[in-house]
Amino acid sequence: MYNKTLTAAFAIAILGSGAAFAADKPGADWITLEQAVEKIKAAGYTEVHGIEADNDGWEGEGLKQDGKKYEFKLDGRTGEVLKDKED
Repeated sequence: MYNKTLTAAFAIAILGSGAAFAADKPGADWITLEQAVEKIKAAGYTEVHGIEADNDGWEGEGLKQDGKKYEFKLDGRTGEVLKDKED
């Protein structure tokens, strides 16, 4: 399994190119990586340090406005936040 932590620059490069970096592949009916990042930022994340497809959704980690590191999981199809836990 790939390391879940990406540098911010690498994450931006991935998002800018439209390529996906994941241990598992997203399902055909999933929201895109870009949409997943938009959803998690709408949930209060100011930075996303890593995101990957895993089983039934997108998961990763990042920082919130309080400056603390959190882990998250999104439903792959709907983008609903399923997990939002301080790391």
